[in-house]
Amino acid sequence: MLFDHCAQCQRCCHVDPGFPPLEVTLTQQEKKGLGSVCIENHCEHLGSAGCTLGESKPFSCKLYPLAFNPKSKAFFFDTDCPLMSTYQSQLHDPASEASSHLRQMTDTVQALAASDPQFLRANYGIDSYYFDLAPLVPRVPAGTAKKGRA
Repeated sequence: MLFDHCAQCQRCCHVDPGFPPLEVTLTQQEKKGLGSVCIENHCEHLGSAGCTLGESKPFSCKLYPLAFNPKSKAFFFDTDCPLMSTYQSQLHDPASEASSHLRQMTDTVQALAASDPQFLRANYGIDSYYFDLAPLVPRVPAGTAKKGRA
């Protein structure tokens, strides 16, 4: 499974020495339940098998290794995430974990654009500060590209 590696790597749940603490961006709804989540060295919700928050895991954490720029309406990815080459190679298969993840993130981002646009702006600001981002270019299988009208 694609994201099984995350529990072993845990790179995204740590702040490198020399960087200020990372205040995880929370949606309005998440703030009601969690208050705040701040990573000084490592996330306090990080257990040996990964995140201990389960379904209450913040959306910004679920989104990772992706980032969404609400201005350009484009997804980016953290180039330091060791899963990204596998993630991108899976995007050609609509049944893959990566394709499913991207669809879920796209649906949630679209809902947040209407209900909590401030979250999207704040989250991208933090992601672009803490991570080395590169554009996510979903690969389209040969023969399935949409053709323009004449």
